[in-house]
Amino acid sequence: MRSRGLTAAASLFCLLLVAPGAAMAQDMSRTITVSGEGEASAAPTQANLSAGVSSLAATADAALAQNARNMTAVFATLKRLGVPERSIQTSNFSIQPQYADNPRGNGPGKITGYLVSNQVDVTLDDTKKLGPALDALVQAGANQINSVSFAIKDQSALQETARKAAIADARRRAETYATAAGVSVGTVLSIQEGGASGPVPMFRVMAARAPAGTPIAAGELNVSASVTVTYQLK
Repeated sequence: MRSRGLTAAASLFCLLLVAPGAAMAQDMSRTITVSGEGEASAAPTQANLSAGVSSLAATADAALAQNARNMTAVFATLKRLGVPERSIQTSNFSIQPQYADNPRGNGPGKITGYLVSNQVDVTLDDTKKLGPALDALVQAGANQINSVSFAIKDQSALQETARKAAIADARRRAETYATAAGVSVGTVLSIQEGGASGPVPMFRVMAARAPAGTPIAAGELNVSASVTVTYQLK
């Protein structure tokens, strides 16, 4: 009898030890994991353009000299516009022979001239200067405007807004599912960021003189964020 009583007491003691852990595991299994998306937008603060000069002449020396004169005028124009040297970077330079068609079709034809191309990337800290800059560059001799894009110099404030919106979106989704299931959302157990992105629109501009000024529309840029959040259910 005494031995049986000790066995029952020991079993009860083991049950008391195991029960809290089992309850904790049960609580941990009552969770919901949802994703959230957030977005913030603002007007761009910078304009980026790629411009340059292509020069064609009978000899490489002549093409290079002509290109150098035009590019010197381009750099002088950028300086007059107040663009600092750190915001101007050569992105491409090439000298390419030009060939005539070979009627025999057994290789390249005779060299007819040389094409020299010099391209620079320019960053403008004021988007309102983009139109005048394009006009001035073309007038200075730039015959290639390859691309124009816009950017926001400091995106930290926008990213913070987008992240807060993503968390709020995740909470709304969790509460929708929880209400439908007859439970409520508890504390946050984990947050995982899915990354932030800021798409930058880009368009091509053909080099042409514009007496009335080249119209430019900067629009707005979006910064987005995504998160995955796990909540405890009550």
